[in-house]
Amino acid sequence: MHEIVFPFSEYWWFFAAFTALVLVLISIDLGVFHRRAHEVSFREASLWCAIWVALALLFNFGLYEFALWRFSSDPAFAGLDATANARQLALEFLTGYLVEQSLSVDNIFIFIVVFEYFRIPRRYQHRVLFFGILGALIFRAIFIALGAVLMKFYIVNFIFGALLILTGIKMLYSQQGQIEPEKNPVIKMLRRFFPVTPELHGQSFVLRENGRLTITPLLIALIFMEITDIVFALDSVPAIFAITREPLIVFTSNIFAILGLRSLYFMLEGAMQKFHALRYGLSAILVFVGLKMIWLDEHFGGKFPIHWSLAIIGGCLAASVVGSLLIAPPKRRS
Repeated sequence: MHEIVFPFSEYWWFFAAFTALVLVLISIDLGVFHRRAHEVSFREASLWCAIWVALALLFNFGLYEFALWRFSSDPAFAGLDATANARQLALEFLTGYLVEQSLSVDNIFIFIVVFEYFRIPRRYQHRVLFFGILGALIFRAIFIALGAVLMKFYIVNFIFGALLILTGIKMLYSQQGQIEPEKNPVIKMLRRFFPVTPELHGQSFVLRENGRLTITPLLIALIFMEITDIVFALDSVPAIFAITREPLIVFTSNIFAILGLRSLYFMLEGAMQKFHALRYGLSAILVFVGLKMIWLDEHFGGKFPIHWSLAIIGGCLAASVVGSLLIAPPKRRS
Protein backbone atom coordinates (compact mmCIF):
# COMPACT_ATOMS: atom_id res chain seq x y z
CA MET A 1 0.00 0.00 0.00
CA HIS A 2 1.86 3.09 -1.26
CA GLU A 3 -1.08 5.39 -2.02
CA ILE A 4 -2.00 8.09 0.49
CA VAL A 5 -5.19 6.85 2.14
CA PHE A 6 -6.26 10.13 3.75
CA PRO A 7 -5.09 12.99 1.47
CA PHE A 8 -5.44 16.45 2.98
CA SER A 9 -7.45 17.73 0.02
CA GLU A 10 -10.24 15.24 0.78
CA TYR A 11 -9.93 14.93 4.54
CA TRP A 12 -9.17 18.51 5.53
CA TRP A 13 -12.26 18.38 7.74
CA PHE A 14 -10.66 15.55 9.74
CA PHE A 15 -7.53 17.64 10.34
CA ALA A 16 -9.71 20.62 11.30
CA ALA A 17 -11.87 18.56 13.67
CA PHE A 18 -8.81 17.00 15.31
CA THR A 19 -7.17 20.42 15.75
CA ALA A 20 -10.39 21.80 17.28
CA LEU A 21 -10.53 18.83 19.68
CA VAL A 22 -6.92 19.43 20.74
CA LEU A 23 -7.61 23.12 21.37
CA VAL A 24 -10.63 22.20 23.51
CA LEU A 25 -8.57 19.69 25.53
CA ILE A 26 -5.70 22.08 26.26
CA SER A 27 -8.17 24.88 27.06
CA ILE A 28 -9.84 22.63 29.64
CA ASP A 29 -6.39 21.66 30.93
CA LEU A 30 -5.31 25.26 31.59
CA GLY A 31 -8.67 26.94 32.19
CA VAL A 32 -10.15 24.33 34.54
CA PHE A 33 -7.55 22.02 36.06
CA HIS A 34 -4.59 24.44 36.14
CA ARG A 35 -6.29 27.82 36.38
CA ARG A 36 -4.41 28.60 39.56
CA ALA A 37 -0.63 28.28 39.70
CA HIS A 38 0.42 25.31 41.85
CA GLU A 39 3.13 22.70 42.08
CA VAL A 40 2.30 19.63 40.03
CA SER A 41 2.77 16.55 42.18
CA PHE A 42 4.07 13.19 40.97
CA ARG A 43 0.62 11.68 41.48
CA GLU A 44 -1.12 14.39 39.44
CA ALA A 45 1.50 14.16 36.68
CA SER A 46 1.17 10.36 36.55
CA LEU A 47 -2.61 10.65 36.27
CA TRP A 48 -2.35 13.13 33.38
CA CYS A 49 0.27 10.95 31.67
CA ALA A 50 -2.13 8.01 31.84
CA ILE A 51 -4.95 10.19 30.46
CA TRP A 52 -2.91 11.42 27.46
CA VAL A 53 -1.67 7.90 26.66
CA ALA A 54 -5.21 6.54 26.95
CA LEU A 55 -6.50 9.25 24.60
CA ALA A 56 -3.75 8.40 22.08
CA LEU A 57 -4.64 4.69 22.21
CA LEU A 58 -8.35 5.48 21.94
CA PHE A 59 -7.64 7.62 18.88
CA ASN A 60 -5.56 4.78 17.44
CA PHE A 61 -8.53 2.42 17.78
CA GLY A 62 -10.80 5.01 16.14
CA LEU A 63 -8.27 5.41 13.33
CA TYR A 64 -8.29 1.65 12.78
CA GLU A 65 -12.09 1.57 12.53
CA PHE A 66 -12.13 4.61 10.25
CA ALA A 67 -9.45 3.10 7.97
CA LEU A 68 -11.32 -0.22 7.92
CA TRP A 69 -14.46 1.58 6.74
CA ARG A 70 -12.42 3.48 4.12
CA PHE A 71 -10.83 0.35 2.67
CA SER A 72 -14.11 -1.57 2.71
CA SER A 73 -16.32 1.11 1.14
CA ASP A 74 -14.06 2.88 -1.38
CA PRO A 75 -13.92 1.20 -4.84
CA ALA A 76 -10.39 2.58 -5.28
CA PHE A 77 -9.18 -0.02 -2.74
CA ALA A 78 -11.16 -2.94 -4.14
CA GLY A 79 -9.21 -6.17 -3.97
CA LEU A 80 -7.15 -5.13 -0.95
CA ASP A 81 -7.39 -6.85 2.42
CA ALA A 82 -9.25 -4.14 4.35
CA THR A 83 -8.45 -5.57 7.80
CA ALA A 84 -4.72 -6.01 7.10
CA ASN A 85 -4.33 -2.53 5.64
CA ALA A 86 -6.29 -0.89 8.47
CA ARG A 87 -4.11 -2.74 10.97
CA GLN A 88 -1.03 -1.52 9.09
CA LEU A 89 -2.11 2.13 9.51
CA ALA A 90 -2.90 1.60 13.20
CA LEU A 91 0.56 0.09 13.78
CA GLU A 92 2.17 2.97 11.91
CA PHE A 93 0.44 5.41 14.26
CA LEU A 94 1.53 3.42 17.31
CA THR A 95 5.13 3.20 16.07
CA GLY A 96 5.23 6.89 15.16
CA TYR A 97 3.79 7.82 18.55
CA LEU A 98 6.45 5.74 20.31
CA VAL A 99 9.23 7.32 18.24
CA GLU A 100 8.02 10.87 18.90
CA GLN A 101 7.49 10.18 22.60
CA SER A 102 11.00 8.72 22.85
CA LEU A 103 12.67 11.62 21.06
CA SER A 104 10.75 14.15 23.17
CA VAL A 105 12.62 12.89 26.25
CA ASP A 106 15.50 15.12 25.15
CA ASN A 107 13.18 18.10 25.60
CA ILE A 108 12.75 17.16 29.26
CA PHE A 109 16.48 17.60 29.88
CA ILE A 110 16.22 21.08 28.33
CA PHE A 111 13.19 21.92 30.48
CA ILE A 112 15.11 20.99 33.64
CA VAL A 113 18.17 23.07 32.73
CA VAL A 114 16.15 26.13 31.63
CA PHE A 115 13.97 26.14 34.74
CA GLU A 116 17.05 25.84 36.95
CA TYR A 117 18.91 28.52 34.99
CA PHE A 118 16.11 31.10 35.27
CA ARG A 119 15.09 29.89 38.75
CA ILE A 120 11.47 29.31 37.75
CA PRO A 121 9.50 27.99 40.76
CA ARG A 122 7.63 24.73 40.27
CA ARG A 123 4.24 26.42 40.68
CA TYR A 124 4.85 28.48 37.50
CA GLN A 125 6.49 25.76 35.40
CA HIS A 126 3.21 24.32 34.13
CA ARG A 127 2.19 27.71 32.71
CA VAL A 128 5.48 28.06 30.82
CA LEU A 129 5.21 24.52 29.48
CA PHE A 130 1.59 25.04 28.46
CA PHE A 131 2.35 28.00 26.20
CA GLY A 132 5.62 26.39 25.09
CA ILE A 133 3.81 23.29 23.88
CA LEU A 134 1.05 25.40 22.32
CA GLY A 135 3.75 27.08 20.22
CA ALA A 136 5.33 23.70 19.49
CA LEU A 137 2.02 22.46 18.05
CA ILE A 138 1.99 25.36 15.59
CA PHE A 139 5.60 24.89 14.48
CA ARG A 140 5.22 21.11 14.17
CA ALA A 141 2.15 21.57 11.95
CA ILE A 142 4.17 23.88 9.68
CA PHE A 143 7.14 21.47 9.52
CA ILE A 144 4.88 18.49 8.82
CA ALA A 145 3.09 20.35 6.01
CA LEU A 146 6.45 21.25 4.45
CA GLY A 147 7.75 17.71 4.95
CA ALA A 148 4.70 16.18 3.24
CA VAL A 149 5.45 18.28 0.15
CA LEU A 150 9.22 17.73 0.17
CA MET A 151 8.99 13.96 0.74
CA LYS A 152 7.60 13.59 -2.80
CA PHE A 153 11.17 14.09 -4.04
CA TYR A 154 13.49 11.12 -3.59
CA ILE A 155 16.57 13.27 -2.97
CA VAL A 156 14.84 14.85 0.05
CA ASN A 157 14.09 11.35 1.32
CA PHE A 158 17.81 10.56 1.14
CA ILE A 159 18.82 13.88 2.78
CA PHE A 160 16.42 13.36 5.70
CA GLY A 161 17.65 9.81 6.21
CA ALA A 162 21.29 10.91 6.20
CA LEU A 163 20.46 13.72 8.64
CA LEU A 164 18.89 11.24 11.06
CA ILE A 165 21.90 8.91 10.88
CA LEU A 166 24.36 11.75 11.47
CA THR A 167 22.28 13.09 14.35
CA GLY A 168 22.14 9.63 15.93
CA ILE A 169 25.92 9.21 15.67
CA LYS A 170 26.48 12.71 17.06
CA MET A 171 24.16 11.98 19.99
CA LEU A 172 26.10 8.78 20.71
CA TYR A 173 29.42 10.56 21.16
CA SER A 174 28.26 13.91 22.56
CA GLN A 175 28.17 14.64 26.25
CA GLN A 176 25.26 16.45 27.87
CA GLY A 177 26.73 19.70 29.12
CA GLN A 178 25.53 23.02 30.39
CA ILE A 179 23.53 25.25 28.08
CA GLU A 180 23.79 29.02 28.28
CA PRO A 181 20.58 30.79 27.19
CA GLU A 182 22.22 34.19 27.58
CA LYS A 183 24.46 33.42 24.58
CA ASN A 184 21.48 32.67 22.33
CA PRO A 185 21.27 35.39 19.61
CA VAL A 186 17.47 35.62 19.83
CA ILE A 187 17.60 36.14 23.59
CA LYS A 188 20.36 38.74 23.14
CA MET A 189 18.29 40.65 20.60
CA LEU A 190 15.22 40.52 22.81
CA ARG A 191 17.12 41.99 25.76
CA ARG A 192 18.35 44.86 23.57
CA PHE A 193 14.85 46.04 22.73
CA PHE A 194 13.02 45.24 25.96
CA PRO A 195 14.11 45.63 29.58
CA VAL A 196 14.00 42.43 31.59
CA THR A 197 13.02 42.34 35.24
CA PRO A 198 15.54 40.49 37.42
CA GLU A 199 12.73 38.89 39.43
CA LEU A 200 9.44 37.17 38.66
CA HIS A 201 6.10 38.95 38.92
CA GLY A 202 3.78 36.08 39.66
CA GLN A 203 2.87 34.18 36.50
CA SER A 204 3.02 37.26 34.26
CA PHE A 205 5.10 37.14 31.08
CA VAL A 206 5.05 40.90 30.50
CA LEU A 207 4.17 44.00 32.52
CA ARG A 208 4.38 47.77 32.32
CA GLU A 209 6.84 49.68 34.47
CA ASN A 210 6.87 53.49 34.21
CA GLY A 211 4.82 53.24 31.03
CA ARG A 212 7.32 50.94 29.31
CA LEU A 213 6.74 47.32 28.32
CA THR A 214 8.95 45.02 30.40
CA ILE A 215 9.41 41.27 30.09
CA THR A 216 9.98 38.81 32.91
CA PRO A 217 12.32 35.80 33.14
CA LEU A 218 9.21 33.67 32.61
CA LEU A 219 8.92 34.92 29.01
CA ILE A 220 12.67 34.48 28.39
CA ALA A 221 12.41 30.86 29.51
CA LEU A 222 9.37 30.34 27.25
CA ILE A 223 11.11 31.81 24.18
CA PHE A 224 14.23 29.70 24.75
CA MET A 225 12.09 26.55 24.97
CA GLU A 226 10.37 27.43 21.69
CA ILE A 227 13.75 27.88 20.00
CA THR A 228 15.05 24.52 21.24
CA ASP A 229 11.84 22.78 20.16
CA ILE A 230 12.30 24.09 16.62
CA VAL A 231 15.79 22.54 16.65
CA PHE A 232 14.43 19.21 17.92
CA ALA A 233 11.68 19.26 15.27
CA LEU A 234 14.39 19.07 12.58
CA ASP A 235 15.06 15.52 13.81
CA SER A 236 11.66 14.32 14.99
CA VAL A 237 9.64 15.29 11.90
CA PRO A 238 11.91 13.38 9.43
CA ALA A 239 11.90 10.46 11.89
CA ILE A 240 8.12 10.09 11.74
CA PHE A 241 8.16 10.35 7.94
CA ALA A 242 10.50 7.34 7.98
CA ILE A 243 7.71 5.36 9.65
CA THR A 244 4.75 6.49 7.54
CA ARG A 245 3.97 8.80 4.63
CA GLU A 246 0.38 9.41 5.76
CA PRO A 247 0.17 13.13 6.68
CA LEU A 248 -2.76 12.41 9.00
CA ILE A 249 -0.78 9.84 10.99
CA VAL A 250 2.34 12.04 11.04
CA PHE A 251 0.33 14.99 12.36
CA THR A 252 -1.79 13.19 14.96
CA SER A 253 1.00 11.01 16.42
CA ASN A 254 3.25 14.08 16.72
CA ILE A 255 0.53 16.10 18.45
CA PHE A 256 -0.33 13.35 20.94
CA ALA A 257 3.35 12.96 21.85
CA ILE A 258 3.68 16.72 22.47
CA LEU A 259 0.44 16.90 24.49
CA GLY A 260 1.75 14.36 27.00
CA LEU A 261 5.16 15.99 27.29
CA ARG A 262 4.30 18.34 30.18
CA SER A 263 2.95 15.54 32.37
CA LEU A 264 5.91 13.35 31.45
CA TYR A 265 8.26 16.14 32.55
CA PHE A 266 6.66 16.53 35.98
CA MET A 267 6.56 12.76 36.44
CA LEU A 268 10.19 12.09 35.45
CA GLU A 269 11.83 15.36 36.51
CA GLY A 270 13.43 13.92 39.63
CA ALA A 271 14.49 10.68 37.97
CA MET A 272 15.89 11.94 34.65
CA GLN A 273 19.47 11.92 35.87
CA LYS A 274 19.17 8.18 36.50
CA PHE A 275 18.51 7.48 32.81
CA HIS A 276 22.13 8.12 31.81
CA ALA A 277 22.06 5.44 29.08
CA LEU A 278 18.94 6.80 27.41
CA ARG A 279 20.93 8.71 24.80
CA TYR A 280 22.34 5.41 23.50
CA GLY A 281 18.82 4.12 22.90
CA LEU A 282 17.71 7.36 21.24
CA SER A 283 20.86 7.32 19.11
CA ALA A 284 20.11 3.77 17.94
CA ILE A 285 16.51 4.72 17.13
CA LEU A 286 17.60 7.69 15.00
CA VAL A 287 20.18 5.60 13.13
CA PHE A 288 17.61 2.86 12.53
CA VAL A 289 14.90 5.16 11.14
CA GLY A 290 17.54 6.88 9.00
CA LEU A 291 18.64 3.54 7.55
CA LYS A 292 14.99 2.60 7.09
CA MET A 293 14.42 5.75 5.06
CA ILE A 294 17.55 5.40 2.90
CA TRP A 295 17.97 1.67 2.43
CA LEU A 296 15.73 -0.74 4.38
CA ASP A 297 12.41 0.26 2.78
CA GLU A 298 13.77 -0.30 -0.73
CA HIS A 299 15.51 -3.52 0.31
CA PHE A 300 12.19 -4.91 1.59
CA GLY A 301 10.24 -4.08 -1.55
CA GLY A 302 9.22 -0.54 -0.67
CA LYS A 303 8.20 -0.93 2.98
CA PHE A 304 10.13 -2.32 5.93
CA PRO A 305 7.73 -4.47 8.03
CA ILE A 306 6.02 -2.20 10.57
CA HIS A 307 5.96 -5.00 13.18
CA TRP A 308 9.76 -5.19 13.04
CA SER A 309 10.05 -1.41 13.26
CA LEU A 310 7.88 -1.31 16.38
CA ALA A 311 9.84 -4.16 17.97
CA ILE A 312 13.26 -2.61 17.19
CA ILE A 313 12.30 0.86 18.44
CA GLY A 314 10.63 -0.48 21.57
CA GLY A 315 13.60 -2.78 22.20
CA CYS A 316 16.15 0.05 21.89
CA LEU A 317 14.18 2.22 24.29
CA ALA A 318 13.62 -0.58 26.82
CA ALA A 319 17.27 -1.68 26.68
CA SER A 320 18.52 1.86 27.38
CA VAL A 321 16.14 2.29 30.34
CA VAL A 322 17.04 -1.10 31.83
CA GLY A 323 20.74 -0.42 31.22
CA SER A 324 20.44 2.89 33.06
CA LEU A 325 18.94 1.13 36.07
CA LEU A 326 21.41 -1.77 36.16
CA ILE A 327 24.66 -0.03 35.24
CA ALA A 328 26.04 2.79 37.37
CA PRO A 329 26.71 6.05 35.49
CA PRO A 330 30.36 6.96 34.86
CA LYS A 331 31.85 9.31 37.44
CA ARG A 332 32.38 12.86 36.27
CA ARG A 333 35.75 14.46 36.67
CA SER A 334 35.77 17.47 38.95
